[in-house]
Amino acid sequence: MTAFRQSVEAMIPALRRYARALVRDTDIADDLVQDTLVRALRSERLFLGGDVRSWLYTILTNLNKNRRRSLARRPAFMPLLDNNADASGTEAEGRDIERALSTLVEEQRSVLLLVMLEGMSYREVADIQGVPIGTVMSRLARARAHVRASIEGQRPALRRVK
Repeated sequence: MTAFRQSVEAMIPALRRYARALVRDTDIADDLVQDTLVRALRSERLFLGGDVRSWLYTILTNLNKNRRRSLARRPAFMPLLDNNADASGTEAEGRDIERALSTLVEEQRSVLLLVMLEGMSYREVADIQGVPIGTVMSRLARARAHVRASIEGQRPALRRVK
């Protein structure tokens, strides 16, 4: 097995973790990871060196964007919410965090997950997302503020536009 294939194989757990947190559905996440791996292994000759990790995250991010675009053309189904009044402690806190993450805009959620969950630098996230580093910083700040306000039970503040 080549060094490239070994480094791709070593990234599978991190890709699965990121995909599951990004799309919040294990089946869709596993499909995204599989599609990412297939595309990466088929395009091995196109990889010009550098960081395999960033390259794989870029492929996964682009596949997810394509998936979202195709879903936007279909009618949306609303999932039933679990309103278990008996839940308490870390289970309820986890559900609060999950609910707060689900209300984030996709760009903010992906930046937050790449920085906080995957431990990537702002520069790496900017390269993966294809945006300037300042955009990453502002998306991250807005995402953190929204999650914090959501967990504390506050309604998110609306900006006044003139």
